[in-house]
Formats: sequence, structure tokens, C-alpha cells
Amino acid sequence: MKTSPSTNAAIRKVAFASFIGTTIEWYDFFLYGTASALVFNKLFFPNYDPLTGTLAAFGTYAVGFAARPIGGIVCGHFGDKIGRKSMLILTLSIMGIATFLIGCLPTYNQIGIWAPILLVVLRVAQGFGVGGEWGGAVLMAVEHAPKGRRGFYGSWPQIGVPAGLLLSTVIFGQISKLPEEALLTWGWRVAFLLSFILVGVGLFIRLAVVEPPMFAEIKEAGSASRLPILDAIREHPKNVLLAMGARLAENGAFYLYTVFVLTYATLPRFGFSRSAVLAAISIAAIIELFTMPAFGALSDRFGRRPIYLFGAIFTGLFAFPFFWLIETSSTGLMVVAIVLALVLGHAAMYGPQASFFSELFGTRVRYSGASLGYQLASVIAGGLSPLIAAWLLKRYNASWPIALYVIGLAAVTTVSVYWAAETAHSEMGGESRDRVEAGKPRVPTEVSG
Repeated sequence: MKTSPSTNAAIRKVAFASFIGTTIEWYDFFLYGTASALVFNKLFFPNYDPLTGTLAAFGTYAVGFAARPIGGIVCGHFGDKIGRKSMLILTLSIMGIATFLIGCLPTYNQIGIWAPILLVVLRVAQGFGVGGEWGGAVLMAVEHAPKGRRGFYGSWPQIGVPAGLLLSTVIFGQISKLPEEALLTWGWRVAFLLSFILVGVGLFIRLAVVEPPMFAEIKEAGSASRLPILDAIREHPKNVLLAMGARLAENGAFYLYTVFVLTYATLPRFGFSRSAVLAAISIAAIIELFTMPAFGALSDRFGRRPIYLFGAIFTGLFAFPFFWLIETSSTGLMVVAIVLALVLGHAAMYGPQASFFSELFGTRVRYSGASLGYQLASVIAGGLSPLIAAWLLKRYNASWPIALYVIGLAAVTTVSVYWAAETAHSEMGGESRDRVEAGKPRVPTEVSG
């Protein structure tokens, strides 16, 4: 399907707006993870030994993931009833305000137990915001895109993840070079307070986009779902479960390789500095800015499943080598480990994920259905993986249990993607036609819209 230049320009504008907004939201979300690994244990849980304090900090980090399905359900409901754009404005505002307020929080030494309590409250707000944002951002890009290009344009909001990771890592990397006393008193706050400016930029850009035509038609006709989340579960139960399974390895391993690695690689036995590990993550994030759209485009050509399966299988096979490379105490090999894990494993799954998950659900319930599968998996994968890894490290003082955990996540994802229907060459739109049902023979099928 060919589009006119003006249509192409409009699609690029929407994709760019999705990318910018998502970048800012993920900057806020990742910033918390970096701070959890490096400073929050000392600021909000100072009465514990370092590793136990890190466990407690990762516990508050996990709380944000628990709030993500709530954000996905609430924003999915109103996104399917009212519109995608309004939810994107709301979620970006919530995320920005919560992140700014974290930067204003007094520490445990100043107000005692109220410090970690307020930290948890604001982390819940962050989780709600990012939980509701993903579905709207990817649908704006995917639903505007022409057939045959949904994988490529759907990867644009996904690129916001490495871009947000890069932004938060670079900024916190510079701040972490401050003397310890300056870092713990005012330095860490700067990265959080910057969110206020970034959110203003994101809101300005997002206000200029319009609703996708296929959703606008449904709203005009008055045929929007009254209870989208229930309709999504009733009409597409297998696809919700398979989307969750497909998400586990991508999400769980990603947070191990970007958050937990800051704790593991900086252990005295390996000798890496915080800035060295943050630099390695930054290099990987820069490369992912290019590999994600490449994998998205490849999924348009060869299908979502083959590309996604490559990433899942690679993640499982690379689980042990990842830790072996870090344990050499070689800076070069540590960088290779992080880059390969993210650029080949994570990007191959995350690049086509937006279009893959979106195509599994009909237009009337797409925001709710895609968000539900995506965010529920985030709780048990990304939210718990740093916490589980830190506990396994404390319990066994070795990396092999953590590698086995990654392999388990990869196995679930591989099976889920294998049983999911191929959606790349199907149509989107139409309420009763184009329906994809998981478990049918894996040939191009019509996608519910």
C-alpha cells in the first residue's frame, strides 16, 4: 500500500511525537532504577548493610511495576472509549510531576520512616503513568502506519526505551562522578528535577498529534466498547496470556542487564566503577536506537514471530556467557556482555513487539488488550527480576542461579511466541473481520480490528 508524501509526513510526525514522549517517560522511570542501585539504599534505607539496603531499594523499585497494570487498565479503558491522545497527555503529566517530587524528597535522616513511604507513593504514581502510556504511544504509531510498515513505525515509540535509558544513564553517569558527599546531598536530585523541563517539551509535541483514523471512525459511529478491558479478556483470552508470556524474557532480562548489573558488576571482587558500567549501558542504548527499527522493519518483511524468536533464544543461550564475561574483570569484555545482551537479545524482541501485540487485538479493545498483556508481565518480569537476582546473589553468592532464572524466562517466551499467530501481513481495522486467534496454524491470518 503506497501513501502520498503528505500522508508519509503525517505518519512520521506521529511516530516522532510517540518517540519523544516515550523517551521522556522512560527517562523518568529508568532514573529511579539507576538511583535504586547506586544511592537510594544509603539515602532511604541507611540502617541496613549495603546489599540488604539495595534489596530494600529494589523492593520500592518493584512497587512501580505493580502499579503499571492499574495504569494500563484505567488508561486502556478510557483510551478505548475517549481516545488515545488524551491518555498520552495525562500519563506524561503524572510521570513528570511524580519524578520532580522525588527530587524534592527529604531523606531518612531528615524525616525518618516517612521518607521511604513517600518514595513508594511517588513510585506508584510513576508506575501508573508509564503503565498507561505505553499502549497509547504504540497505538498512535501502529494505527497511523500503512500495512507493510507497522513493524517499522511501531518500533519508534519502542526506541524511546533505549533513548530514555541513554538519557538517564548519561545524566546520572555525570552526576555520579561527584564526590560521595555531594552526590548524596544534592547531586542525585538534579537528574529528577530536570524532568520538569523535559515533560514540558513532551507535552508541547504531543498536543499537535491527532487520533488514528481507524479509532476515530469507531468513535464517530458510536461503536466504542463500553467495557474494553472485559471485552478484551472475553474476546482474546489466549492472546492476552501469550502476550504476557512473550514479554517475560524481554522485560525480565532487560532490567537485569540495565539495573541489577549496576549492583553486580560493581562488587569489589570484579572492580568495575559505577561510571564504567553506566558507560557500557550507554553504548548499548546508542546501538539499540538503530537495531530496534531495523528489527521492526525485518519483522515487516519476514514476520513478527521469527524475529522475536531469535531474540528470545539468544537471550537464553547468552545467560551464562553474560555473567562469565563480567566475571573476567575485563572492562572490554564487560562492555561486550552488556552490548550483546541488549542489542541482539532485547532489541530483537522489543523492536517488533509494539506491532505484534497491537495486531493481536481489535480496534475497539486494542489499547486495553495490548496494555493488559504488556503490563501484567512487567510485574512478574521486570519488576521482580532485580529483586530476585539480588536475593539469589545474597543467598548463593554466585551468578549461576541468576543465569538459570534468565533461561527460564527465555523458555516461557519462546513457547509463547511459537504458539502465537503471525500477524505481520494481516489487515487492521473492521470490528468483526480480521480476527487473530492464537493457536491456529501459523500462516498469515486476518487481524481483528
